[in-house]
Amino acid sequence: MSINIVVPEVGESIVDARVARWLKKEGDPVKAGEPLVELETDKVDVEVAAPKSGVLRTIAHGDGADVKIGDVLGAMDEGAAAEAPAPAASAASGSKGAQKAAGGGSASGAAATPSARKLAREQDVALDAVRPEGPRVTKADVERTLVTTAPASAGEAPRPAQTPAPAPGPRPASTPSAARPSEERREERVRMSKRRATIARRLVEAQQTAAMLTTFNEVDMSAVMKLRERRKEAFKAKHGVSLGIASFFVKAIVAALHEFPRLNAEIQGDEMVLKHYYDIGVAVGASEGLVVPVLRDVDRMSFAEIESGIREFARKANDGSLTLEDLRGGTFSITNGGVYGSLLSTPILNPPQVGILGLHAIQDRPVGLAGQVVLRPMMYTALTYDHRIVDGSEAVRFLVRIRELVEDPGVLLVES
Repeated sequence: MSINIVVPEVGESIVDARVARWLKKEGDPVKAGEPLVELETDKVDVEVAAPKSGVLRTIAHGDGADVKIGDVLGAMDEGAAAEAPAPAASAASGSKGAQKAAGGGSASGAAATPSARKLAREQDVALDAVRPEGPRVTKADVERTLVTTAPASAGEAPRPAQTPAPAPGPRPASTPSAARPSEERREERVRMSKRRATIARRLVEAQQTAAMLTTFNEVDMSAVMKLRERRKEAFKAKHGVSLGIASFFVKAIVAALHEFPRLNAEIQGDEMVLKHYYDIGVAVGASEGLVVPVLRDVDRMSFAEIESGIREFARKANDGSLTLEDLRGGTFSITNGGVYGSLLSTPILNPPQVGILGLHAIQDRPVGLAGQVVLRPMMYTALTYDHRIVDGSEAVRFLVRIRELVEDPGVLLVES
């Protein structure tokens, strides 16, 4: 019996996808539940598995094709040759080509995530040489293998014998039009991934549809840094995670949102939807661009739970295992360009949210205090807001309130 392989529904906000890579070829035997093809969406990468055991007969949309939910990707015959032996190339456990054809598997027999397979393919790493730390081979596992198998030093390569340099002759006159080696002017054309294209589109839409304005302030981080220094060892021993600065700002955001509720809202037509729950999006870096997974009901979370949640999001972004549920919704966002060294920036809204707080690098700067100039660890903060719903005075007071709370973290601890 012939069975169609279709693009599955992966989330109510996702209507199309791109075929990243077929893991099987026409005529290959497949088992029920075995991954057949990887799809890219604007949020997550997904695998489409074989619904039954059988043989993959046709591929309707090849690698790189754009498809919509419900489109037929290919067809398979149920039952026929389901027990056929794997091709001879796959039997060689040490063959990189076999691993690439199979699209998964490792030294432990664990499956691999799409991002892990992609990196292994790009770096020519055999998945059977990768030992995962968890149930699946992740991108981080492949990266760790790359580091451990890299040559210790490029300087260890044998050096060619030195020959005396010829005596210098007259230098030809250089001209501006002198030809350059073609390699110096090399260009490369790379198609944007589905996620990167969507990020680009949404950023432009945000600028075109919202009346974005940014206000700035700076925060004296002395009290937070002293508190972290005093409590970091006990905190990590008790909770198994480090105490960072993000949790202080997340807590301060929630407290300020209680006082300025329109920054925790969205616009629907000619109505404002004020939200009385606090789902904070936390921007984290990923290989295909920034993603914003969401910490839900942050007002009910402890400092340790916030830090653990952010750390888990960073791990999942790195190995490509973020889910649609991780990325869904959000009432306000926070982004920290300081981890990359940014001193000041203007963050862009994440629609339909109307507020986003940008954090930046901490630097010792001279400030006036009690009639004296002293050095203090200072951070610039930036609040971008939608002026259609949030007034300028409201935004300024919101940002000032965050500064007050962070500069006196004892208030946050008491109110939490």
